Amino acid sequence: MRYKNSNIGKCLATKTIARCTAFFLFCLLPLKGLCQTGESTVNTLVDMGFENVGWTENDGERVYVLQNSAYRSQGVGISKAVDVIQEMGLPEKKACRIIVLDNNIPQISLYYHPIKGDTIAKAERKDWNVSYDLGETVKDVRKIKVKNSSLFKIDVLVYPQLAFKNLVITQIYQVLFDLSPAIEVSLWKGMKLTGQLKIPVYNDGYGSFEDKVHPGHLTISQRFRLPYNIFGKVTAGYFNANQYGIDAEFSRPFKDERFAAFLRLGYTGTGYWDSFKLHYDPTMTFTWAVGGSFFWPRYNTQFIVQAQKFLYEEKGIKAEMIRHFRYCSIGFYAMKAEGAKANGGFRFQVLLPPYKYKRHKYVPRINTSANMGIIYNAGNERYYYKEYKAETSDNIMEDNSFNPYFIKSELLNF
Repeated sequence: MRYKNSNIGKCLATKTIARCTAFFLFCLLPLKGLCQTGESTVNTLVDMGFENVGWTENDGERVYVLQNSAYRSQGVGISKAVDVIQEMGLPEKKACRIIVLDNNIPQISLYYHPIKGDTIAKAERKDWNVSYDLGETVKDVRKIKVKNSSLFKIDVLVYPQLAFKNLVITQIYQVLFDLSPAIEVSLWKGMKLTGQLKIPVYNDGYGSFEDKVHPGHLTISQRFRLPYNIFGKVTAGYFNANQYGIDAEFSRPFKDERFAAFLRLGYTGTGYWDSFKLHYDPTMTFTWAVGGSFFWPRYNTQFIVQAQKFLYEEKGIKAEMIRHFRYCSIGFYAMKAEGAKANGGFRFQVLLPPYKYKRHKYVPRINTSANMGIIYNAGNERYYYKEYKAETSDNIMEDNSFNPYFIKSELLNF
């Protein structure tokens, strides 16, 4: 039967189009809700001060990426991000993964999978599995367009540096105290440029050169992550301990992530600053360290054993035991090298306040350094066992900051 009345035909056609449009919009409603949830979660994290924040989703899981630039402690910052995502960013009937970055390089992931049969995802911090494993979606993560990029943003960090020695019978300690501001900036993924200035505040017994304002660390470093969970960093420039040259370090956790192996190689020469004039010896020395570590989760205690070649080319072994807390790390060490008596002591690193800070766009952020540490040489060894620190930020707390077991303990105890 045909409708001869054109108005009736037009009416039916209009109704058909309207129904199709309604059905199409109805199909899009869930997708729109998911997009709004992911985007709003990302925006909230950006407002809190997190950088390199983004998200993606496939049929199996939703993935968030973020870099903690808002809290001094990685454990605290990651815990805060988990709270936000649990509150407003979990997908229904689907897994969720959080990939944590450091200078745009993936470090660890936190994975949550709802219990089968649950209609509403109600996650708690204890439900997240923390691991170096990034999952199958890591290929999709590279395509995520992140918000609040960390590139080209400048941090001015003031490092308080204290040194003391007990060598004079008539004096308890000779002391050197510097305030050493450093400019740190990343110009591309994984890269960090550091320029430091040492400003003497008090010098008693450390020589006339330490009375003058002079450069400290002047370095450029490149971090990277290779297949099979191999982490690496190469640093070139002027280090501490009057050393310049190039340093490379690699680490790999095993399948049981409490265990890890590491290798460090250095090729350095000796140089010192007389104000802003550098005096250096072109003779270069090759140093190395190779070893392994074990992390005891119950007490957040790390055991490290390594064979090492020191700056004066003596070979030896070194053992350390370090207990990590939220705002400090305390440890003991012992070492023995050929031609030298055994030596040891203790060391600690303290996270300096404020513990929360925020950056305003590209305005340089000025703050104290992340932490301050001291190594005590109980054997009073003055010649052997010399080492250097390649970057200003290298320390025992920083080395442990992305340990999955330590992050898990922070999630449970925060």
